[in-house]
Amino acid sequence: MTGSYSRSASGSFTITDARYVGGRVAADLRLLYNLYGEPSHERIEKFAEEVALLLRDGYLDTVDYGFRDTATNAWKFRLRYTATAGGQLIDSRPGSFPDPVDLTGYSFHSFLNYSSAFWLLTSSQQTGVKEALPISRTTGTAPSAVAGTSTAGHGYARNGTGVSRDVYVAF
Repeated sequence: MTGSYSRSASGSFTITDARYVGGRVAADLRLLYNLYGEPSHERIEKFAEEVALLLRDGYLDTVDYGFRDTATNAWKFRLRYTATAGGQLIDSRPGSFPDPVDLTGYSFHSFLNYSSAFWLLTSSQQTGVKEALPISRTTGTAPSAVAGTSTAGHGYARNGTGVSRDVYVAF
C-alpha cells in the first residue's frame, strides 16, 4: 500500500520521526542481506541510525547502498535514498525490488553525500557531526551508474520529511 500526504513546514521533525524513516531504510537493507548476504545486521543498524541522525538535522542529501565493480568503480545494483522535505511525500512499504541480480564478484559499498546545510557548517561543526555518527566514512569518488535502468517512485516519510528511493540495475 502506498500513501501520499502534504504537511506544512511548521511541524517539527523529531528523532523518533527520523528513526521511523531510518527503520524503513533498514528494512530494505535487510532484504538486501536476505537476497545477497550483505550488509551485515550490525552494519544495517548503524546505517539506519546514520540516516536518522543526518535526516533529523537536515544534513543528508543522498546515501547509496549496493554492489559495485571495484575495478571500474561502477554500480551493478544500487539503492539511492534522497532526502526530501515538504510537498508530496510517499510512505511506501519497504521492499519491492526488481528481480534478483547476479552479483557474483561484486562487493557491497555505500556512498553518502551531505546536504548544502552540512557544508554551511564550520569545519569543527562538520567534524562534530561526523564524530556523532555510528559510521566512520572516508572521502572517495562516487561509483558511476551509466548504463542501466533506474526505478523511482518509492519512499519513506513521516511528519513532513523523508527519503525517496531509486533502484538502479546495470545492464
